[in-house]
Amino acid sequence: MTRRKGFIRWFDDIALGDVSLVGGKTASLAELSRLLDGGPLRVPEGFAITADAYTAILDRDGLRARIAEILAPVTRASLAGLVSAARRVRGLIVERELPEEVACAIRAAYRRLSRGGEEDPPSVAVRSSATAEDLPEASFAGQHESFLGVCGEAELLDACRSCFASLFTDRAVSYRLDQGFDHMAVRLSIAVQRMVSADDGASGVAFTIDPDSGFRDVVLIDGAWGLGEAVVKGHLDPDEFWVFKPTLRRGRDAILRRVVADKSWKLVRGAGGGLERRDVPDVQRRVPCLDDDEVSAVARCALQVEEHYGAVRGAPTPMDLEWARDGRDGRLYVLQARPETVQRAERRAVAEVFTLDAGASRDEIVAGKAIGQRIGSGRVRLLLDPARLSDFRPGEILVAPVTDPDWEPIMKRAAAIVTDHGGRTCHAAIVSRELGLPCIVGAERATELLRAGELVTVSCAEGETGRVYRGAVAFARRAIDPSSLELPRTPLLLDVGNPEEAFRLAALPSRGVGLARLELIIASWVRVHPLALLHPESVRGTARAQVERLITDPRDPGRWFVDRLAEGIATIAAAFYPREVIVRLSDFKSNEYARLLGGEAFEPAEENPMLGFRGAFRYTHPTYAAAFALECRAIRHVRERMGLGNVKVMVPFCRTPYEGERTLAAMAREGLRRGADGLEVYVMCETPSNVLRAAEFARVFDGFFIGSNDLTQLVLGVDRDSELVAPAFDERDPAVLSMVGSVIETARRAGRKIGICGQAPSDHPELMRFLVARGIDGVSLNPDALLRGIETARAAERAREPRAVVPLGAARVATGETVEGP
Repeated sequence: MTRRKGFIRWFDDIALGDVSLVGGKTASLAELSRLLDGGPLRVPEGFAITADAYTAILDRDGLRARIAEILAPVTRASLAGLVSAARRVRGLIVERELPEEVACAIRAAYRRLSRGGEEDPPSVAVRSSATAEDLPEASFAGQHESFLGVCGEAELLDACRSCFASLFTDRAVSYRLDQGFDHMAVRLSIAVQRMVSADDGASGVAFTIDPDSGFRDVVLIDGAWGLGEAVVKGHLDPDEFWVFKPTLRRGRDAILRRVVADKSWKLVRGAGGGLERRDVPDVQRRVPCLDDDEVSAVARCALQVEEHYGAVRGAPTPMDLEWARDGRDGRLYVLQARPETVQRAERRAVAEVFTLDAGASRDEIVAGKAIGQRIGSGRVRLLLDPARLSDFRPGEILVAPVTDPDWEPIMKRAAAIVTDHGGRTCHAAIVSRELGLPCIVGAERATELLRAGELVTVSCAEGETGRVYRGAVAFARRAIDPSSLELPRTPLLLDVGNPEEAFRLAALPSRGVGLARLELIIASWVRVHPLALLHPESVRGTARAQVERLITDPRDPGRWFVDRLAEGIATIAAAFYPREVIVRLSDFKSNEYARLLGGEAFEPAEENPMLGFRGAFRYTHPTYAAAFALECRAIRHVRERMGLGNVKVMVPFCRTPYEGERTLAAMAREGLRRGADGLEVYVMCETPSNVLRAAEFARVFDGFFIGSNDLTQLVLGVDRDSELVAPAFDERDPAVLSMVGSVIETARRAGRKIGICGQAPSDHPELMRFLVARGIDGVSLNPDALLRGIETARAAERAREPRAVVPLGAARVATGETVEGP
């Protein structure tokens, strides 16, 4: 589009390439208004005050030269000098009237916008849009000011002056110094849009990538009641929704997870202008701000925008959108969209893996949402507002109620950041990712529980929950170049039980998930005994009220359990899609089930739970069959309604082929029929009967996975939970290895796949070499052992070249390794 001079450009007269005239934000809005025209989400009508207007301001009365003179001596080293210079420059702009030709143009455009609208004069949003903003390599997110609910010509002109002056906020000056931008080369445009009335609606943001892990196949949507500033700036904890792109494209139920926050207040426009907080009625606080259809609509819109920008740029372009629902007409609107910058900027050849020392003691002080996967230590600097920013010292842990762009000059100096409030897309989270800092948001009482000057460790490397530990906890940092890894021929899979870690772990070079334990998903994700929901009248004490609150549909009391369990399974399955994910049916022991909410009422007191009411026997027992049906419903929901057919099933602790047949029949009654729609069902090989009757089990199941822990326990007669006899527990014992070698041979003769999962291959490289030598079909490892497993498996494969071997029962050498047999 040919550029024409002038101070006003309407959205339908702006192209994506007009960044130098209207800035990245406004060019994007104009592009979106055409792209989304006629769709379920629209862009509010509006116009741009071009960067030529900003130039006209600077060209009057020598203002440009004066600003350059003030900023010339400013450096990153002196925070006080930066703050003073920026304040003087802002004053020069705000205190002057706009040039009359600029003011006249703005008034005329505002009058045109008011025609045909419900409000006269209309309420508008005044959004800054810098010409270096929303670039793929630098977002300038939150550096410049925007104003909501502006009404009337005089108020609009005041807001425009403040917008232009915000090009010189402390954080904007600091950011340009860090990014290497010339202060005078960046210009500012302003987008003026009809205001979406979200006071009685909802607002939020949407990322077309998981901003923490960089996982590209999800849309993350955050939202809350009222105006979106509270979400963007992290003043409250929002609702969160994860939507899986591949199944969204296929029109399936694609919502992986829903986290509904307690939204006690919302941000609305005040009666006299400005913004104010308003309490949310109790009945609405725990209600999702978007229903499922609206979540899907926002996600589809975000996906459409991402694909469009990817085509325009000729490369994948994850996007960051702001959305709102108008409380008057119920329509959904897109308020802005820009390229997501953090994950694009962090495309490093070397990946960093942080892990806490397993043997280090940990005294947790506070926890919240983990941002990133890093760890940092330092002394607490408690700041309740930006007035004391000059007190901050490099390497300290910044602890604050929230952060906003005014805090950015010191955030880059922190070792880690912890805030009381905020969600995964709030200001503190976005900036921390950009800076590569560990950050915990939504920690609620951080400013109360963390003491100034206290030495702490901030860990974001343990899943989605970030924790602050007392003292300097030892941790390791390992740099890995994935391109340098030579992967083995032997398939290596992962043991994954915590859905919160799934997106991060999916980036590791594995063939999928060999063991997703349902009991771990239930323990970390669901936390309630299924029978307690089906029979709440049997639960005693305060637990009964807690259980009854989870029963959302009295006609289907187990529905909450099914939905929640399905979310956990689906999150893992989506993370690794289309790689296989083998979900092992629950294998709690009775004492472990009893620890779940309401569990004591339904579990027997057993002298030896390890050998008692567990595994396949439990599934068809009259006292538990109804609960097992809920597990089956959850898996069926994930496979059929959500379209995640990469989920397979594994049956644990199945003592006889007859138990296996009964379990398969129970599954079939719930719509999980082995072989239907490609469903494969495996059996754990963890009892001597599984080995001795392996040929019979092979006729019932599609394959085996060796559970080395229980198999070792039962072969050697050693209670693996007993510290007293722990020295006798050894998966490398010749008797155990004989069992393992035997079942591998039987499975191969029967044409069934066989793998192994459990702790042993992770702990003992020599066992990995033994398995590779026997031709195992897959080894499922703990995530922290995968890289070592790759190295060990490759070495074992190279060692399989013709060479002398020794018998299976060969003596253990002095180093503790078992010499491999044939």
